[in-house]
Amino acid sequence: MSTGRESKLAARIARDLEAEIVRRAWATGESLGSEHALQERFGVSRSVLREAVRLVEHHQVARMRRGPGGGLIICEPDAGPATRAVVIYLEHLGTTLGDLLNARLVLEPLAASLAAERIDEAGIARLRAVLAGEQEWRPGLPTPRDEFHIALAEQSKNPVLQLFIDVLMRLTTRYAMQSRTDTASEAIEALDRMHIDHSEIVAAVTSGDSAQAKMLSERHIEAVTAWLQRHHPGTVSRRRKPRRLTAEVPPGKLGEMLAATIGDDIAAGGWQVGSVFGTETALLERYRVSRAVFREAVRLLEYHSIAHMRRGPGGGLVIAKPQAQASIDTIALYLQYRDPSREDLRCVRDAIEIDNVAKVVKRRGESEVAAFLAAHRSDVDETSGDVSDATAEEFRFHVGLAQLAGNALLDLFLRIIVELFRRHWTSTGQAPPTWADVLAVHHAHLRIADAIEAGDDSLARYRVRRHLDAAASWWL
Repeated sequence: MSTGRESKLAARIARDLEAEIVRRAWATGESLGSEHALQERFGVSRSVLREAVRLVEHHQVARMRRGPGGGLIICEPDAGPATRAVVIYLEHLGTTLGDLLNARLVLEPLAASLAAERIDEAGIARLRAVLAGEQEWRPGLPTPRDEFHIALAEQSKNPVLQLFIDVLMRLTTRYAMQSRTDTASEAIEALDRMHIDHSEIVAAVTSGDSAQAKMLSERHIEAVTAWLQRHHPGTVSRRRKPRRLTAEVPPGKLGEMLAATIGDDIAAGGWQVGSVFGTETALLERYRVSRAVFREAVRLLEYHSIAHMRRGPGGGLVIAKPQAQASIDTIALYLQYRDPSREDLRCVRDAIEIDNVAKVVKRRGESEVAAFLAAHRSDVDETSGDVSDATAEEFRFHVGLAQLAGNALLDLFLRIIVELFRRHWTSTGQAPPTWADVLAVHHAHLRIADAIEAGDDSLARYRVRRHLDAAASWWL
């Protein structure tokens, strides 16, 4: 296994390679260089370079091809690794059912509204095919839990919404699988009700009625919320039988699949940070994989701060404290490939931030909120001209509101959007904001803080919306 220093070096090289892929505008099929050339370029050992390449391959943005004409070849990524990584992180963080359903209520009606504005013939056919599949469901068949919501998000034509809703539906499926109905007829009745709701939403989307589509989506998610709250046991099942990887998994994916499986088992088992999940020998026996596959999985677990391998007496795979940055980087990289528009980013950010400020208004009497508001009331030195510090303060203000709002999902989604802004900023050579811009932002923060402190929900929402509109000119 590599040392901590080597792992950090490999992660840095992986980021450099991924930044180059972005600079090349994702020229699929082009080579970044042979293994030997890349080793010389970065001045590292073969083992460090290969670990960096494994991370790049995990993100599915490039693949090492052996033989003549080979090298590290740029490829088209998919959302799988990104969504799996963030789901594992959120389960470790302890996302609640309330957080999940609140995030759905913020984002899915927005997707339904956009779908009504942007739907085309192919999209109508896709949604109607999903509805037909729901009608054909019979007891004994897999339950059609989330395909409709993912298909609807696709029709929004907003890649940010699509990816975030994919994450939400993966988490919803995990909760729904643990829910229980009293009778089989009750389960069938719930699915029939779901199908009616979906049909009404599709009718509104097809007719182009965005307001009706949004309202029906809100009503449907509220009904789902009530159903899950009645039927979910309230806590995640703590122990499950060890699972074996199926023989159908492609050999090149075994390490990634094993990492996801171990991550699931850690989350489901309620393991505490610092506890030993198992020794290498015990885990090889448990998951029935080769040592090479297991060590590949450990590298990925370490990269995502899920666990790390400790050597010596009392060692083994040790549960780590969840860190968001690896998941943020993974999602942001995938979304860079999808190339969302300014409006794609703005509309999702607006929805999250307006919901955040409404939650903070409700908590305004708490000491934590009071301390935050006081910290952001400090005067700006009108003569200092330190634009970099002031722009960092702008991001701290909004991320701070998200943390106070208390929804781990929406907090993470906002940080991903902020990371996309940062990457856009650094890659385009955009002129920095002027000092007049900085002062305007500071005054906007003060006015938002005043509305929060006064408990004026509607004014706080209005001021956040206006501030986001004004600040977007230099964020984007």
